Amino acid sequence: MKVLIVGSGGREHALAWKIAQSPLVKKIFCAPGNPGIAEIAECVDIEAENIEGLYIFAQKQKIDLTVVGPEDALVAGIVDRFRDGHLNVFGPDKRAAIIEGSKAFAKALMRKHGIPTADFKAFDDAKQAKKHLTTGKFPVVIKADGLAKGKGVFICQTLEDGERYIDDIMKEKIFGYAGNKVVIEEFLVGEEVSILAITDGNTIVPLSTAQDHKAVFDGDKGPNTGGMGAYSPVPLVTPSMQIFVEENILVPIVHAMKRENRPYKGVIYAGLIITGTGPKVLEFNARFGDPETQVLLMRMKSDIVPLLLSTANGSLDLEKTVIDWDDNASICVVMASKGYPGGYEKGFSITGIEAAKGLNKAQVFHAGTTKKHGRLVSNGGRVLGVTALGKTIQDAQSNAYAAVQKISFEGAHYRRDIGAKAIVSNK
Repeated sequence: MKVLIVGSGGREHALAWKIAQSPLVKKIFCAPGNPGIAEIAECVDIEAENIEGLYIFAQKQKIDLTVVGPEDALVAGIVDRFRDGHLNVFGPDKRAAIIEGSKAFAKALMRKHGIPTADFKAFDDAKQAKKHLTTGKFPVVIKADGLAKGKGVFICQTLEDGERYIDDIMKEKIFGYAGNKVVIEEFLVGEEVSILAITDGNTIVPLSTAQDHKAVFDGDKGPNTGGMGAYSPVPLVTPSMQIFVEENILVPIVHAMKRENRPYKGVIYAGLIITGTGPKVLEFNARFGDPETQVLLMRMKSDIVPLLLSTANGSLDLEKTVIDWDDNASICVVMASKGYPGGYEKGFSITGIEAAKGLNKAQVFHAGTTKKHGRLVSNGGRVLGVTALGKTIQDAQSNAYAAVQKISFEGAHYRRDIGAKAIVSNK
């Protein structure tokens, strides 16, 4: 079969790497792709937001399955276009993708259906939002309602901080129209984890656990990013806790979407915080996480293609779908450009990737790279996702950082504590 992957980041490279291992697949295309993906797939010069162009290409090439990576394309309705044209596509349609496209929608849905989450209020008026800040206690969390590449969340310690962030989001429009509305919610104390599940709207297949590291600096300091690294599995999530999440969060949200006439097909990503009173939802995403996908797919021994295809055509069968997971742990360390998530320069030569890949079967997933005059150069905030396995989290961490040490480009920045929480908790 022929597969088209939509996107150009580390998540899409990991998907291409995993899909290429399937004996069912003869040809992989990726639009627009990146130099790393180009080693295993044919990259096509069509941007992820060019829905009509992608549809025409898929139709012409007789693509058997399209897998959509970026949330922007999902929220814009790429799945609707493909389904209308009778093409198999993995991902939620526009009505369902709103679960990520609007935090206010997701919070209201959780409140309506009794899914555990932080208390909140949503505002489309900056003055009213600021007034609300004076009525509560700090810290509070302020979120841009729409898509902000993982950067639209601010923890505010003071009233002045909160007022400034509201102005940044709603008046200065630092996230564009995503800041037309804000959600202000209570600050929850606990450790964050990610649990993803595949669903065709009726059947739900949970994946293994992962933990992202959102802040740019060690010790969870600095502004939020799209993700600076991840590890899997998460020791904090016990088997009983995972069952609780499935029964009280994953199953209810899929059923809730169905009752709201927004049936959900694809991967549902629950960003959770494990509080003293149990897991609560921080956010839902409508696609594979990045860099969670890298660590999950490194550990997934099963063929992912039947899972994606049966989800797309609505025939997911729990009895026939048992995912085999590697007992080894996995860690992904993101190598980013200096200045990210703020301003950064591009075009720096990258060396050492082949040497890194030669260490302990490590994989280097390209995120923000391009070719310039035949040389591989940096082309984004998050440049590479260096991912490795190990018998324990500590072993995986050692293997990943050994691979990182082989790679260099000017201004390369990465956290040095990916997985540290798991190692401490296991002692």
